[in-house]
Amino acid sequence: MVEPTPGSARVTLETSEREFTARFAPHAASGVLYPQREGSPLLEFAAGGRVLYLFDRSGPYATRPGPAQVVVHGVLDPEATRVLAAAEDSAETLQVVGVSAVEGRGRVLAAERGVLVVQARLPLVLATLGAPLTAHPGDLLAFRTQPPLHGFLVGPA
Repeated sequence: MVEPTPGSARVTLETSEREFTARFAPHAASGVLYPQREGSPLLEFAAGGRVLYLFDRSGPYATRPGPAQVVVHGVLDPEATRVLAAAEDSAETLQVVGVSAVEGRGRVLAAERGVLVVQARLPLVLATLGAPLTAHPGDLLAFRTQPPLHGFLVGPA
């Protein structure tokens, strides 16, 4: 996926779906995939006590209903994302916003090349797309994503 950001060069988050899936497979969420309607681009994935609708990045017919490992990927809304002070409530939260976005609070597990991995009821791979956000592993992050969330199937759970 290549996304332009205002006032900056293009940011490349992945060179291919397979590369992205392999790179972030250790941060896949465990959950359940529900049957997919024929021709639907959305995966219905239950994980962390939430049902998420994910844009299917694994290709048609790659997913099967049942237990699965899925990399859940979103793009952060820079106006609704910030590192929290240590004294703030550190409980993990995650709410579904609209059809395919989330907001919540969680710990940063990893930070690399414009991507944060955040544990917020389930692991989320969140892109910053050049936003001036400095977060490090261990930081508490409040965030909201822009729709849609993407799902990359790692395999059955």
